[in-house]
Amino acid sequence: GGWVLLQNCHLGLDFMDELLETLLTVEIQNETFRVWITTEPHPKFPIALLQIAIKFTNEPPQGIRAGLQRTFSGINQDLLDVSNLPMWKPLLYTVAFLHSIVQERRKFGPLGWNIPYEFNSSDFRASVQFIQNHLDDCDIKKGISWNTIRYMIGEVQYGGRVTDDFDKRLLNCFAKVWFNEKMFDSTFCFYPGYKILVCKTLAQYLECIHLLPAMDSPMVFGLHGNADIIYQSNTVSDVLDTITNIQPKEGGAGAGETREAIVYRLAEDMLEKLPPDYIPHEASRLIKMGHLNSMNIFLRQEIDRMQKVITIVRNSLNDLKLAIEGTIVMSEASKAYVLDNMFDARIPQGWKRVSWDSSTLGFWFTELLERNTQFSTWIFEGRPNVFWMTGFFNPQGFLTAMRQEATRAHKGWALDTVTIHNEVLKQNKEEITAPPSEGVYVYGLYLEGAGWDKRNSKLIESTPKILFIQLPVLHIYAVNTT
Repeated sequence: GGWVLLQNCHLGLDFMDELLETLLTVEIQNETFRVWITTEPHPKFPIALLQIAIKFTNEPPQGIRAGLQRTFSGINQDLLDVSNLPMWKPLLYTVAFLHSIVQERRKFGPLGWNIPYEFNSSDFRASVQFIQNHLDDCDIKKGISWNTIRYMIGEVQYGGRVTDDFDKRLLNCFAKVWFNEKMFDSTFCFYPGYKILVCKTLAQYLECIHLLPAMDSPMVFGLHGNADIIYQSNTVSDVLDTITNIQPKEGGAGAGETREAIVYRLAEDMLEKLPPDYIPHEASRLIKMGHLNSMNIFLRQEIDRMQKVITIVRNSLNDLKLAIEGTIVMSEASKAYVLDNMFDARIPQGWKRVSWDSSTLGFWFTELLERNTQFSTWIFEGRPNVFWMTGFFNPQGFLTAMRQEATRAHKGWALDTVTIHNEVLKQNKEEITAPPSEGVYVYGLYLEGAGWDKRNSKLIESTPKILFIQLPVLHIYAVNTT
């Protein structure tokens, strides 16, 4: 009649199969017996066990109002009355507000946090406990040591989870702006409409929190209004992806082209446009260009990777055509990976593994042709004036090759002491007619979360409803630090 609790079962997947068998075969004498399992979502978790279980998920609620309500519903009246100092309640409410903000920023993806951290209620409790202890120990004449509080919140309690430098900077910024003497002013607010609430009872707090706006502006989180557009777009595309995934894959007997016919036509069209293979003797042009030059070694590596993509695409499209005609047997894997994905305008998994990410198959294929054009132009017509940097498999390798080239061109320079510098020009790629005397010109980089002032060459706030801005041409060059 007792309960058994098994924790973190995603770490013991082998035992889960054993557990399932035990539950299905053993006769349980007592009706009140229960097995509780805690686990993180895992692709290899036995589905049969999930199907016979009742599932609970524990996720942070959406919105600041819901987040604060949940935080305060986990607090009791004793905690509110634990200190009679006037600073206690404003500090408690500010930590609760920060707790909602750090969780809510996760929904904005990389705009919110570079790495999505698992902040939870233990971080909140630990911070509150620390502030309570600090107030008990502090000298009334000296007042609160704000540096200590900011350090403990930004670097230890919440900051202890943060591994990215920029995320750490952001968290410390929240601590700096909200945790100081100004928070006790009657005019202080986190954002217009979001003041520090100070009430006597828990019921009053919950009532006041209920009056907060149901929908929050991204500005409350310190984000631009465009962040909400990106979040909404991502949510919609996730929903549409899920709908596409669960659609029936077999066609009915209705009129119109079958799935196979549509994909066959698409495969023929792609094969027709697919660039020819790189013939090894053509690569001998690289020897004429100087095969030991670091840029040409880089080009050779890029062409090898490109050839691999072209070969895989050509082979799988030819096999798919033969399978649709019935000449060869279509395996389940081939059907799931190539046919279904092509019909849904997605990139087949096998292609994506050796290539790059893109939103749809059409964009991916166009990019394949454009990348190939850059490489073949480089081989047959010589080095381009401006490089399309996002069209390389290994852009980091391209910059390293440029550094090596600059190091070799200057006597006495060492690769270890040479660093990369860049300058954003005022021209677009069409206006560039000659390569730079040193370094490289590159284009194809975009800004997200900021705008670009072309006249003064500096970052500015985003323009409303414009999510991405293309940067003009960059001049990237190497400098000897010594």
